[in-house]
Amino acid sequence: MREALVAAAFELFLERGFEQTTIDDIVSLAGVGRRSFFRYFPAKEDVVFPDHERGLAEMTEFLDSGTGEEDPVKHASDAARLVLRMYAEQPSFSVQRYRLTRKVPGLRAYELSVVWRYEHTLAAYLRGRFADRPDGPLRADVIAAAVVAAHNHALRTWLRSGGESDWVAEVDAAMAFVTSTWSDRPTDTTPEGADATDDVVVLVASRRAPLWRMVQGIETAIGDTRRI
Repeated sequence: MREALVAAAFELFLERGFEQTTIDDIVSLAGVGRRSFFRYFPAKEDVVFPDHERGLAEMTEFLDSGTGEEDPVKHASDAARLVLRMYAEQPSFSVQRYRLTRKVPGLRAYELSVVWRYEHTLAAYLRGRFADRPDGPLRADVIAAAVVAAHNHALRTWLRSGGESDWVAEVDAAMAFVTSTWSDRPTDTTPEGADATDDVVVLVASRRAPLWRMVQGIETAIGDTRRI
């Protein structure tokens, strides 16, 4: 039902415009009642961003999954990747939403409030990691803002291409810039002159495990291999 409401809403938004579409129009096309709409979405604006609560939850879980030994700047950057991956899961929908928000100032303002929540989540994590530094709060806020800005640059580049460009390359370049600028740790832990290996890494994970957890497991295994 949630997906049906989103599909109906966007069909009407594209046909009539956001301002001209009412909640009654949406539920009528979706074939449900108003009560069903408000069960999933507090307001009409929320149906435009149906996935951000999940994105925030996954980002928070990922940040909390750290051991405390990892590079905090890289960990925060990797958390931001999850958001772009969420967009990339539905390229057509993401591009439609981008074009819609460019036309409706109210949606743009709503989107900025969502972005602030991502930045706030990253800053809270970094404040904890930099708690022993005199400049900890300042450093945390500045780096969180940098991570979000770099992520948004990669995201907008991908969206402006109509979802056709290589989003992985875009976000890799953006996050590499952040870590190289702000991290106190070297970005490459492989000893100079060491040969790259072709070792095979096998990961066993639950089918229901989130993708970021599987990627984290692979990165941990590769890291352990390099330390041998």
